[in-house]
Amino acid sequence: MAQQIVVVGAGIAGLATAVALQRRGHHVSVVEARTDTASGAGISIWPNALAALDHIGVGDAVRQAGGRITGGAVRWRDGSWLRRPATERLVTALGEPLVVVQRSLLRDILAAALTPGTVEYGIAVTAVAATSDGVRIDFSDAPVRMAGAVVGADGTSSVVARRLNGSLRDRYAGYTAWRGVAHCAMDPELAGETLGPGIEVGHMPMGPDRTYWFATERSPEGRGSPDGELSYLRQQLAGWPEPIPAVLAATAPADVLRNDLYDRRRARRWAHGPIVLVGDAAHPMRPHLGQGGCQALEDAVILAACVEGAADLPTAFARFAAFRRPRVNRIVRESALIGRVVNVRPAFLSAAASYASALIPEPLVSRHLASVAARAAFVLPGRR
Repeated sequence: MAQQIVVVGAGIAGLATAVALQRRGHHVSVVEARTDTASGAGISIWPNALAALDHIGVGDAVRQAGGRITGGAVRWRDGSWLRRPATERLVTALGEPLVVVQRSLLRDILAAALTPGTVEYGIAVTAVAATSDGVRIDFSDAPVRMAGAVVGADGTSSVVARRLNGSLRDRYAGYTAWRGVAHCAMDPELAGETLGPGIEVGHMPMGPDRTYWFATERSPEGRGSPDGELSYLRQQLAGWPEPIPAVLAATAPADVLRNDLYDRRRARRWAHGPIVLVGDAAHPMRPHLGQGGCQALEDAVILAACVEGAADLPTAFARFAAFRRPRVNRIVRESALIGRVVNVRPAFLSAAASYASALIPEPLVSRHLASVAARAAFVLPGRR
């Protein structure tokens, strides 16, 4: 059933989907509106996503490209421990360490696994429409194309998702996020998060001499820091425990990204005929479980598996949507709940919730985490 499939979007979801489909013998092309090659910040690849990457032959390359986290600690802003797990906690619970890698390196690894010429940059899709013999794809500055099917991997503001669902308005989550890469090492035992009232700071090794960090804080939409984002964070987090001061000191201003966080009503329809959605196009997810990119990688491999065993692509796409919804919707809801708790106002309620979370027994926390992110949590259709 090899057919010409066009993937819209060359982010993590789109590239991984193209790799998975090509490895199963399908003719795939990827179109991407952007032309920039920004390196981006880091991304956490949990064992469930590493298991998916192993299925398309690039798992080991990703493991070698990043830093490994085996514990995952949580502290309060005064340096006291909210959760200080055993050093190998994640390995025991999830089957292997969490890997943190620069997004650009992950994209490069996925792109290198594709047939040369698969990805075309600077081509913006303006509309897609199912026809009697496939899908018609309209572009802003290129001739119309026909394909056997289209995979919408074009993010939260997906053109393809809106074709299937009508209006899907982005919603400001109420808080903003900073991300950066520091050119320094950090103590791996401190890898994890440090919390304050209404503030969350994450810090994790991204190799022997680099550290990926992020911070979130409740803020009005569209606000910037007049003296620069890094300067603001250094002032706001002054007096917080290491490695935060050292990490911010070793970060260049140009390496700091600030983005207001948005989500969107989940797409009611993920698939219709020869058109299907994957990643953020189908299920935008807040970042608090570190599963946005990981669930996109699961999508890619499971979609290809559904295509492999189906009589036609519409049947495969419908099976994919039915199989993925229960797991993904649960993770979307939990990620949103964590974001609301961390950023609840007044701030003392956020502090109380953070301290209360430390009372949950470690075996219960590990068991729940395993249900989300363990290698065994990634399951292909027909193998439950």
